[in-house]
Amino acid sequence: MGTGKAMALAQEQGLDLIEVAPKANPPVCKVMDYGKYQYHQKKIDQKQRKSQKKSEIKGIRLSLRTDKGSMEMKANSAIKFLKEGNGVKVQLIFKGREMQHKDLGYNKMHEFKDMLKEYSKVDQDPKGQGYTLVMILSPVK
Repeated sequence: MGTGKAMALAQEQGLDLIEVAPKANPPVCKVMDYGKYQYHQKKIDQKQRKSQKKSEIKGIRLSLRTDKGSMEMKANSAIKFLKEGNGVKVQLIFKGREMQHKDLGYNKMHEFKDMLKEYSKVDQDPKGQGYTLVMILSPVK
């Protein structure tokens, strides 16, 4: 249908003539209420933005003196964070002369990582930053 005829048809119905596919041969147009279309698009965009979840990084703090029971409790809370889709930042803090036993700290971090191996993957291996060792875990999809 010609452009003039389509415009007359749209005005007769009190609607708008909207170009849907300008690159098609011939270009494709649609007769519709443009204000209503914009309103529905805005609602769809809002719904999509609302349903998106931003993942956070939750923190777990350990020490060389953290015993088995506390490690299991902290591992359970880390599993809960990972199941929610959040990342986990594990920090092991050295106090005083514990800095001379970094190898024990790395062993403790690897032990914690092994407790979570079926729920997480390692984004960053344990790395020393001053008086702390830091490891970052992310959830397995």
